[in-house]
Order: sequence, then structure tokens, then C-alpha cells
Amino acid sequence: MDDTICYLNTDLDLTSAMDLTVLALAFEARGLLPLHVTDGEGDLWYATFETIEQYDEPEPNIVSILEVIESLSGPLQLMWFGCIHREFDIGYNCGSQPWAFNQGLSNDLLDRMAKARASLRITLYPLERT
Repeated sequence: MDDTICYLNTDLDLTSAMDLTVLALAFEARGLLPLHVTDGEGDLWYATFETIEQYDEPEPNIVSILEVIESLSGPLQLMWFGCIHREFDIGYNCGSQPWAFNQGLSNDLLDRMAKARASLRITLYPLERT
């Protein structure tokens, strides 16, 4: 079993009182894969997206997603800003190698995320136990 710490990918998670189907179709047409788009409890819609292309670090992944978000106009842009939850979730597999591991996000990227009113979450997945 490989116990190397590694970046997996970044998901974009959305929650909205509006039906997210149209926004999901627009995202998919621009290269974001919808992992799910569901009408959940409490009259809220939930959706998760990821890029088709995989990256070794979160910054280029988030840049690709932001390019899609920043291309929205009119009703699609209103749907985006109408979401009550817009979050980038960066995922890592944990391990014991190397001794130190780090990746960062530039201030320019953080500024773009703030302008898109998106928050940031980091998810750490433990090693699988056999």
C-alpha cells in the first residue's frame, strides 16, 4: 500500500433553493463534469462538479473551474450568485511520506475565489486499512 501524501482533486459543491439542472448543463457544456445534481431535503438542490482533466495541485484545477464560473452571464450568473453555498473542496490522500508536504494557492486565485463568493474546504482522506 502506498502511503504517500497526494492531492486527489478539487470538487465544486453547490447548494441552492433553485433547481440547479440548467446551471449543471451549462457547466457540463463548458467542461465540468457533474458528479450529482439532486433535489434534496428542505427544498434545497445540491450539486457537485469536478474537472475532466486531472491536475497534480489544486491551483490549476480551481483556475479551470473559475474560468467556467467567470464565463457565466445573464440568468446563469444569477443562478450562480443565488446559490446559498459555493465551495471548493480540495481533497488529499494522507500518508506518512514525505516527511513534509505542502501546496498553496496564490493571492490572485484567492481573490478570484472571493469575487466568485466561493469558500474553501480541505478534506483529508485516511490511508485505507487492510
